[in-house]
Amino acid sequence: MSHTGEKLYSCSLCGKLLANRHYLSKHMYVHSSRYKCNECGKCFRDKDGLTTHQRIHSREKPFECAVCSKCFTQSAHLAGHSRVHSGEKPYKCHLCDKAFSQSGDLTAHMRGHTGDKPYKCHLCDKAFSQSGDLTTHKRVHTGDKPYKCHLCDKAFSQSGYINTHMRVHTGDKPYKCHLCDKAFSQSVHLNTHMRVHTGEKPYKCSLCNKSFTQSSNLHSHTCHVHMNRKPYDCRYCGKLFKSSQKLKWHVRIHTGAKPYLCRHCSDRFTWHHQLKTHLLKSHSEGTWLTCNICQKKFSQSFNLKLHLLRHEGVKPYVCSECPKCFCTAAELTRHQPKHSDFKQFCCFLCGKDFKRKLSVVKHFKKCSGY
Repeated sequence: MSHTGEKLYSCSLCGKLLANRHYLSKHMYVHSSRYKCNECGKCFRDKDGLTTHQRIHSREKPFECAVCSKCFTQSAHLAGHSRVHSGEKPYKCHLCDKAFSQSGDLTAHMRGHTGDKPYKCHLCDKAFSQSGDLTTHKRVHTGDKPYKCHLCDKAFSQSGYINTHMRVHTGDKPYKCHLCDKAFSQSVHLNTHMRVHTGEKPYKCSLCNKSFTQSSNLHSHTCHVHMNRKPYDCRYCGKLFKSSQKLKWHVRIHTGAKPYLCRHCSDRFTWHHQLKTHLLKSHSEGTWLTCNICQKKFSQSFNLKLHLLRHEGVKPYVCSECPKCFCTAAELTRHQPKHSDFKQFCCFLCGKDFKRKLSVVKHFKKCSGY
């Protein structure tokens, strides 16, 4: 029995829960049908069901949207997708008036009101509101990754992940910003980007009320600003870091690694923003961000925002040792060594100490012969 009072029927062979006898009867074909997929062993009640399923493995998508050319394995999926363009949402929630383009979305939404999660994992007792979510979750325990890329052999637990991954090879960026024409490979990245234009920062720090456009930025802020732990140390110079990612970035100073390769030429770069600037300058790929006051161009929104602060004369970061003010915390941090003899940067080749990172970088190139 579900939380809503709805009786659920359990499959005696696999434990799957079904809403009624009819669905249970249809489900039993999975265990007994002669229509079996040679790729994954899944069974179907008829040939049409097997044919439709096999398109997952073959990546065949014969049903194409006339508006945006997106393709689908089933005509029903195309019909549901078409409502994205028409805006039609015929399925309405009677509790909150929210509307949906597909009945399945409404059913899943209703469980948000009831708290019903009838699909339980027998390995960890985690529960889900949809059977598909349980199926996907089980792959966490089995390690099963049935969706393989035919170009690089990378494997994924969900079909949606491989569709997104394929854009790495094709360079396809179907999600375009209507305000600046910037394009993205995933809709979630476009949604995040739109906050650059709207100024929306929905993630607020409970300790200092600073706001962020992404939850990951809030998490990073909390760890780096409000926590003093630095568990990651550099094996070259001993410097400590609060995150493994910051240590990874720092190590490039010592190794000279250049992981960012231009897809148009043989140039390589240490930092992603260097590659981004190179693509704009050398290959006209991407969109420049222009200052509306002096028309100066930038490759990163952060640098444009900083530049605009300089126009406005805003310098909120004040040195505690002298009256000097700065636009950013990083500039204040770079200034503070002037008031101290502490040398936090060390060349691991010769042991010489330095106050500033740039100094040790320049020295390391000479010392190592790079």
